[in-house]
Amino acid sequence: MLYALIPLLPLASFLILGLGGRWIKDNAHLVAVPAVFASLLLSVLAFIDVAGGQHTTLPLYTWLVSGNLDVHIGLYIDRLTAVMLLLVTIVSSLVHVYTIGYMHGEPGYARFFSYIALFTFSMLMLVLADNLLQLFVFWEAVGLCSYLLIGHWYERASACSAATKAFLVNRVGDFGFMLGMLLVWVSFGSLNYHAIFPAAQDAAAQTINLLAPFGGAWEISIFTLICLLLFTGAIGKSAQVPLHVWLPDAMEGPTPISALIHAATMVTAGVFMVARLAPLYNLSPSAMSIVAVVGAATMVFGATIALTQTDIKRVVAYSTVSQLGYMVMACGLGAYASGMYHLLTHGAFKALLFLGCGSVIVALHHEQDMRHMGGLKDKLPLTYWTFVIGSLALAGFPLTAGFFSKDDLLVSAWSSGPLGQVLTCFGLLTALLTAFYSFRLVFVIFWGPSHVDPHHADHVHEPSSTITVPLLILSLFSILSGYLGIPSFLEPVFSTDGGHAEGHGAAGLGIMVAATLMGLAGIAGAYYVYVLNPHLPDQFAAQWENLYRGSLNKWYVDETYDRLFVRPTFSAASELWKRVDVAVIDGAVNGVARAVASGGWLLRLVQSGQTQHYALAMAAGIVVMVTMLLLF
Repeated sequence: MLYALIPLLPLASFLILGLGGRWIKDNAHLVAVPAVFASLLLSVLAFIDVAGGQHTTLPLYTWLVSGNLDVHIGLYIDRLTAVMLLLVTIVSSLVHVYTIGYMHGEPGYARFFSYIALFTFSMLMLVLADNLLQLFVFWEAVGLCSYLLIGHWYERASACSAATKAFLVNRVGDFGFMLGMLLVWVSFGSLNYHAIFPAAQDAAAQTINLLAPFGGAWEISIFTLICLLLFTGAIGKSAQVPLHVWLPDAMEGPTPISALIHAATMVTAGVFMVARLAPLYNLSPSAMSIVAVVGAATMVFGATIALTQTDIKRVVAYSTVSQLGYMVMACGLGAYASGMYHLLTHGAFKALLFLGCGSVIVALHHEQDMRHMGGLKDKLPLTYWTFVIGSLALAGFPLTAGFFSKDDLLVSAWSSGPLGQVLTCFGLLTALLTAFYSFRLVFVIFWGPSHVDPHHADHVHEPSSTITVPLLILSLFSILSGYLGIPSFLEPVFSTDGGHAEGHGAAGLGIMVAATLMGLAGIAGAYYVYVLNPHLPDQFAAQWENLYRGSLNKWYVDETYDRLFVRPTFSAASELWKRVDVAVIDGAVNGVARAVASGGWLLRLVQSGQTQHYALAMAAGIVVMVTMLLLF
C-alpha cells in the first residue's frame, strides 16, 4: 500500500496549499517540496521491485459495478510504469526546487505550488492507471492543470489566450480518444487492460462499414479504427501535426512549467499511451503505419520551424515538437522500447534546456528575445556549461544520453522494414537540423558581441542556487541516463518489440555513424554561420525570403486555422446570435413582455377615476346582459 502514497502525497500537498495557501503564502515550498521528494523515494522503491520481476496490481476504489461494467481506480506497476514514475517524480522534484528561486516574490506563489502538485498527482495517476477510463480521467486532469498553469499570469491577455488555445485544441484530440474508448467497451466489454489485451488477441478481425449510414461502402478493421481514434488523443496531447499549434504558445506560462509539463511529462502522455496499448496497436499494421508517418512529419516540421524562431523558449518548444515526432515514429514502427528510451533521455536534457532558458531569462530581467542577448558565457558560466551539455545531448553528440537514445531509435526504425528505412532518412535529416538549431541557441545567446539592454548589462549574474543546482543535476542525467540500459529493461514489456535487438549489424552501425556525422555537421554549420560569419543569416534570409518567412511564421498553420475554423465559427456564431438569440428567443421573451405591457395600457384607459364613467360602464353592462337574456 506504500505505492498508493506515490500519487497521494502530491494530492495532499495540493489540498493543503489550495485550502490554506492564503495563510501559508511564501512558505508553500515547505509543504510541496517534501511531498514530491517522498514520492520520488517511493518511486525508486517501486522501480527496484519491478526490476526484480514483480508486477503489482492494486485496486484502490470501486465506484460502480454493473454487469461487465467495472468502474474503479486502481494502480498497475510494471517496468513501463516504473520508469515513467521515475521520470515524473525526478523532473517534478527538481522543478519544485527551481520554482523556489524562479517564482520568489510572486503574488501567486502558493497557488503556483498547489497547481504543480495537482499536476504531479494527475500525471502519476495517469501512468499508474490499470484501465482506459482512469487513464482518460487523469488525461483530462493534466489538461486542466496545463490550462491553469499556462494562464498562471492571468493578468496577461497573451497568457489567457494561450491557455484557452491549449484547452480547446486538446479537446479536439480528446473527443477522438473518448470515441475510441467507447468503441473498446462495445467491442470487448471491458476497459481494463488485463481484460482488453487477451480479448483483442482472441477476437476475430472484425470490420466496420463507415459509410453505411450514407449508403456507401468503406470497410475498416475495428482494431484500426480503435487505434486511430485513441491516437487522435495522442496527436493533441503530444503536439503532433496538425494539433501541434498549442505547444509553442504554451510558453506564455512560467518557465518551470515549460520544463515540467511541456518538455518532460505531460506532452509525453500520448507516447506513453501508445506504448501502453502496444498489444492493440500490434493488431493493426495500417494504424501503426499512420502513427509512424504522422510522427515523421511532425519530426521534420518542428525542426524546420525551430531554425528561425527568435524567442528563446519557442525554439526549445518547437524542438520538443520535433523530438516527440521521433518517439511517435518509433512506436508506429513497433520499436516501443526505443521510443520510450528516447522519451526518458529527452525528459532529462529538454528539462535542462528549458530551465537553462529560465536562468537566462531571470538574469536578463525576463528578456526572451535572442536578438537582445549575446556574450553571456562569461557572466553566466554555470548556466552556459549546463546549457551546452543539454544542447550536446539534444544534438546527439557522442557519449551523451541523446546520442545513445537517438541512435538506438534510428537503428530500430531502419530494422523495422521498408517504411522504417524511408522514415529513417527523414530522421537523419532532422538530426542535422536539430544539431544546427540547438547550437544556434548556444552561439547566439552566449557567444559573440553582447546585445543586452545597457540598463541591465552591468547587473547580469548567475541566479540563486535553487535555480542552478537543478541545472547541475539535470546535466548529470543528460549524460548518465544514456548508460542505464533502458531498452533492455523495457523489452519484456513489449514482447513483439520490432527492431531493437536486430539492428546491430553493418546496417545498424552505418545508421549510427550517419546520425553522428549529421549531428557534428549541424554543430559545425552553426559555428560557421553564427560565429565565423555572423552576417550570413541575414543574407540567407534575404536570398531565400519565402522559405525564411514561411519558417518564421510557422508555415502559416495558425493563420490557416484562423481562416478555416476560427473566423467561420465566429461568423456563424454571430449570425446565430442575431437570427436565433435576438430575433427568436429574445423576441419571444420581449414579445410576451410587450403584450403584458399593452394589456396593462388598455386596462389603464378604463381606470379614469371619473364616477360617471364607471356608472356608464355599469349601465352598459346591465343592458348587454339583459339583452342576451331576452334573446337566448
